[in-house]
Amino acid sequence: MTEERITNLEIKLSFTEDLIEQLNQTVYKQQQQIEFLYRELKSIKEQASSAGGGGSLMDEIPPHY
Repeated sequence: MTEERITNLEIKLSFTEDLIEQLNQTVYKQQQQIEFLYRELKSIKEQASSAGGGGSLMDEIPPHY
């Protein structure tokens, strides 16, 4: 009985370790994507501010006026 319980616990531990590794990989990939998107957003903001003369989009008159 005790041997069977230990075996079951070892199996559960093995699955848990695999799951944690998969979750770590997912978190790592998501962090890489967040950093990439942050750099892209920063680049777009810089392009918009240099092309628009530094003004806010709220200051522009909509095209229908």
